[in-house]
Amino acid sequence: VELARTIAERFNNRNGQTFRVPEGVLPKLGAKVQSLSNPSAKMSKSDVDPNGSILILDKPEDIVRKFRHAVTDSDSEIRYDPTNKPGVSNLLTIYSAFTGKDVKDCEKEFCGKDYAYLKAQVAEATAEGLRSTRENFERLSKQKDYLFSVMKTGAEKASYIARRTMSKVWRKLGFVRP
Repeated sequence: VELARTIAERFNNRNGQTFRVPEGVLPKLGAKVQSLSNPSAKMSKSDVDPNGSILILDKPEDIVRKFRHAVTDSDSEIRYDPTNKPGVSNLLTIYSAFTGKDVKDCEKEFCGKDYAYLKAQVAEATAEGLRSTRENFERLSKQKDYLFSVMKTGAEKASYIARRTMSKVWRKLGFVRP
């Protein structure tokens, strides 16, 4: 998205408004989720430790297992402190993102509880939050004809829009369209 923004802005500045500049959508909390196995690193599907990341299509039991193994720290206080308690803070961030609760309210909710309880609640909220996406994927992946019709329609619309935009680009650059 950032590369597309840069190219669109540069072209528009030199040649007039041609491309719509994409806007990034970043939530205040949860835009960057840390690895469950290494809270100092970003969660990534290419993580060498398969327990470090939650995949959108993970089964609920896999999500629970991964959170059960999530790194926390040696004391037992549940509080949001990304510097001194990155593992616990990461879990609170994930819980907040899936429940819509403020992270301070999440802290209060888990006050006096242990890490096992926190991990179980975060796993449950995450599994529930991803449930509809996983179910829709499973349902739609069985409807091959429908998927192909959507892809065909989308490709036709994209091609039409791209041809119109590229025609503007060619004109603004002073080229004759081949």
